Amino acid sequence: MIGASVLFGTGLGIAYFLFRAERKEEPAAIAATLRGVVIADYVFTATAAIAQPLTGLALVHLGGYDLGQTWLWASLALYVLIGVCWLPVVYLQIRMRDLAEAAVAAKEAELPETYRRLSRLWFWLGWPAFLSLLAIFWLMIAKPA
Repeated sequence: MIGASVLFGTGLGIAYFLFRAERKEEPAAIAATLRGVVIADYVFTATAAIAQPLTGLALVHLGGYDLGQTWLWASLALYVLIGVCWLPVVYLQIRMRDLAEAAVAAKEAELPETYRRLSRLWFWLGWPAFLSLLAIFWLMIAKPA
């Protein structure tokens, strides 16, 4: 539960702060926010993403659960979906940060259209991951047959 909470909280926090920064439409604010976002993703999200399946499987073993239970396989499938969404998001965040920093260095008042396109893709990749984490929480708590 702690690992899932860290993944959920970090993802939600990152989305919130980037959403707020992008509303200002100031390349310097966006670049600064994305520097923090990239670091937070490495420190918190990546760590929790590695720990989550390891600690989850340990708890399954300690709890005496059968590995063949549907809720466990559903949780793992959703976890894979989250990974499929998150890996491109990491690349997108780095690319978005670099574009924002380049705009600041060039003293441009606006970000390029490439940034906007990457931001939209980042946003839409976040939804399946966010909803999957909610479903994993439910599966871990309810453990349906």
